[in-house]
This record gives sequence, C-alpha cells and structure tokens, in this order.
Amino acid sequence: MVMIPTDLNNSSYAKDPLYPWLLSIEKELDDWYSGNRSGGDLDNLLSDCISTFKNNAQYRNDLRFLKIWFLYLEGSKDYENIFREMEENEICIEHSLLYEWYAYFLEAKGKWKEAHIIYHIGISRKAEPIEKLKWAQSLFVKRMSERLNTFSLGKVDGGEQVEVGMKLINPWSAFILEELLKKIHPRITKYDGYHLSKKAYSGKVALSSLKKSSRNKIIEIGGKKYQIKGCAGQGAFAQVFKAYVDSNPDDAVALKIQRPAFPWEFYMYRQLDERISGKQRSSFGFAHKIHIYSDCSILICDYLAHGTLQDAINSYVVTGKFMEEVLCIYYTTEMLYMLETLHSVGIIHGDFKPDNLLIRYSKDDLSEEGFKDRTDSWLDQGLYLVDWGRGIDLQLFPKNTEFTGDCRTSGFCCIEMQEKKPWTFQTDTYGLCVAVHMMLHNTYMEVERKTSDGGYIYLPKSSFKRYWNVELWRALFTKLLNVKPGNNDIELLRSLRKSFLDYMHDNPLLIKKLKGLLVKQRGTLCSA
Repeated sequence: MVMIPTDLNNSSYAKDPLYPWLLSIEKELDDWYSGNRSGGDLDNLLSDCISTFKNNAQYRNDLRFLKIWFLYLEGSKDYENIFREMEENEICIEHSLLYEWYAYFLEAKGKWKEAHIIYHIGISRKAEPIEKLKWAQSLFVKRMSERLNTFSLGKVDGGEQVEVGMKLINPWSAFILEELLKKIHPRITKYDGYHLSKKAYSGKVALSSLKKSSRNKIIEIGGKKYQIKGCAGQGAFAQVFKAYVDSNPDDAVALKIQRPAFPWEFYMYRQLDERISGKQRSSFGFAHKIHIYSDCSILICDYLAHGTLQDAINSYVVTGKFMEEVLCIYYTTEMLYMLETLHSVGIIHGDFKPDNLLIRYSKDDLSEEGFKDRTDSWLDQGLYLVDWGRGIDLQLFPKNTEFTGDCRTSGFCCIEMQEKKPWTFQTDTYGLCVAVHMMLHNTYMEVERKTSDGGYIYLPKSSFKRYWNVELWRALFTKLLNVKPGNNDIELLRSLRKSFLDYMHDNPLLIKKLKGLLVKQRGTLCSA
C-alpha cells in the first residue's frame, strides 16, 4: 500500500490546505493497521479529500496528492475508472511515478498486458524522470522473463504488447507466492479476522519460549489471553498449539505460529468460506482470525480433539492388525466427497495426506438413516481437512493453467511430479490414493507401470486381498492414478464415490457394522 509521509515539524505546511487531510489520512491508516477502524472509514476520507482538491491546479503535480489518489485506487474494485479520472484531471501525468505505481499495481493483480501498456504510455508521454521510468520498465521485463514458466513478452505489428504463451507454473515457488500475496493483498486486508501490526510480537511471554512440552503458559494475542495446553504439531516454519481462550476448557482453539509471517493460509480459509456453503463447509477447517506481526503470524483455528486419520491407521499398525474394509470404504467416500467439493470451486489442497485429515464424531448416536446423503447425525461425522498452507486457488491463474514443481512430501508426490509432467488436481487425488493404500495395507503406496491395451497404466504394487471388494478398489486406483489431460476430474470423483455408497447402501448390515466400528474407534483414539 502507498504510504503518506508527513513531517509534523515542517512549518511550511502550516498554511497548506491539504496538510490537515494528510494528518487525518495518516491517523486513519494507523488505526486501520491496528484493526481499530474499517476500510470503509478510510475510503470515505480519501474520497472526500479527492473531491475537495481534484480541480485545484495547485495540487495537480503534487506527489502527496498522487499518493492519496493511489490509496483510494488500491481499495476500489473500480480502479480502471479511477485511473481514467486521474488522467482526465491531469494528476501528475508528466511524472513517472504515476505510471510506475499504476503499472506495478496492475502487475500485482496479474494484469501483465495492461501493466506493459501503461509503461509504454508513460514513456511515450516522456514522463520525468524518463530514465527512472525506463529502468522500472526494464525491471518489469526482467520479471516477465523470469516468468518463462508463465508468460512471455513479444512484439506484434511493430508495437510492444504482452503475448500470452502458457507454460508451466510452480505454484509453491517463492517468486510465485510473493506475486500472489501482492495480488490478494487489497482483498485479504478486508476479510473479517485479519489483524495487521507493523510491529514485532511483544507479549509478556516470548513466543520463542513455547516448546513441545509447554503447558499452562499464558500468551496475549489481540487483547485475549490464551492458555497453552500442549503442542499439537511442529514443522520447519510453524508450530501448532492447543490453547484455551481465557483459560476456559470449553473454548479450545489451535494456534498456528509461523515465522516469517504467512497470511496465505488465512486467505485460503476465507476462500473456503466464500465458495463452500451449507453442510459441505463442515468438512473443512475453519480459521477465526489471524494476527500478522513483523516477525511472525498467529493463525487461530478450530481445535478438534479426536486425532487424525494417521492416528487411526497407526492404532492398527502397532497391534499388527488392519483397518476393517467397511471403515476404509467409509473414509474413502469422505475423501472423495472432499475433493469433489474442493475441485468444483477451483481449489486444490496441495498437501492431502492422513496427517491433515482430522477425525470428527457426531454428537448424536448414528442411525442407518442419512448415511448415503450425509444428513442427520452423519453430517457431523467423518473427516475434517486442515493445513492449507500449500493450497492453490485456481481463480488466481489463467484458465486451464497447468502446474509444475514437487510437493516435497515423501510418499505423496504424484506420478506427474515424479515424471516431470504437468499436473493440476492429480496432487490431491494421488494423496487420496496413498491414504487409501495406507488404510488397506498399513504402508505407503508404491506404484508400477503395467502394459494395458497396447499402452500402459499405473497400479499399486501391493495386491488386493481376495475377500475385499476388489472391483471397487481396482476401479479407484486405476482411474485416479491414470487421469488423462482433459478428463473431468469432478465427474470422476463423483462417480467413484457413488459406486462405494451404492455398495454400502445395498448392504444395510455394513452400515450397522460401520456404526459399531466408529464407536469402538472413538473409544480407542480418545483414550490414547
């Protein structure tokens, strides 16, 4: 965001009509950053300031006034008309900053062709300093060349323009993530629960003092106190703690502390809120808020106490037993339902594995009714997908974009990643196959290539036990491990889910058996 510089000790501003507005805008910005005001208050102030001075020739070439325009433009969906109005009012049209800032704004929004045109317009108008503008354009071209996996620059009919040439994008590269965060910044700052501070976290208890063994330490976040009850997970850049809000055991949350600050996961949670509604939303994690500091971020989410699908699998591994097939079928239908829902709204989870699938149990006793359509007591029963740090929002990319790059999670790299081929939804569906294989065999999945109809297909090396419903499992692995370009991923997931549900529905005794196994599992996992 463009910042408004002010110098309170500069007496030359005393008789400047714009100066009191600058002070008010700076105060409003400080309040907005601290979460004390809404974005609407700032927008109204900026709009009033622009209306007051836009016809005043004194401020036509004033860079302070230009910054006010850009603050207003950045927060508006109608930014194209605002820029057009700036040109009509000749706001700094001879200054290179007008074109540099607007081009950078467009670039951050992914409108690279439009950004390239703006540089061209500024240079054609000989905006000063012209060398600075040309340097900014050269850096833009350099960034475009670094996006060889995305777009390329070219010339058509003697005029410069951005020629779209789709290649492959690594959605997890630092460069792409940085670009995406710039692109979503105006939106994410307006989401409910987003709190930004320009300062480092300064609570009485240092976050660095929190360890796996930490118990009962109290940390303060945004005016609330959280009593740490233990570490629920730890990675290279983040720790997840179970905590009680104001020491209330009935109000447990998960605190994800990450260094450096990482607002992307919060953005993905808000996309789930916007795109998935009703009973479907309960299958995915929920974020209450995020606090962004200069040195870290703290994401506050729902906490589920019943363990993960990985815990359920491990409970069989340690006893040398295997999960019953009917339980495997149930969790398979849950995972198919999740991916069908996600992919239909343009979201890829990107880290789909048993560790990220929490287990939910219904508050009410399960009945045979409602199983097939996930209603009644079955609505709150099943799996709950969390950890969205590697989530991919397809709406931020051009249509039909394909991806490259390795998920770097051992055992979960899809076949396309292993063979350096483009992928999209396969990263999720392969993760589902690995999870199913772990439930059935207690081991990670290894695949092999087998000849089939003059070509070849991929299948798990492990064989199916003859007393399983082999037809169902073979269809699942064959279809999900051999997705061809252009295949309808959503329809495939839906048809597979239907085949498993039909099998269960046609055998009512299986649903009765499933109910008993879930009750037994709940007792085992909750007492562990």
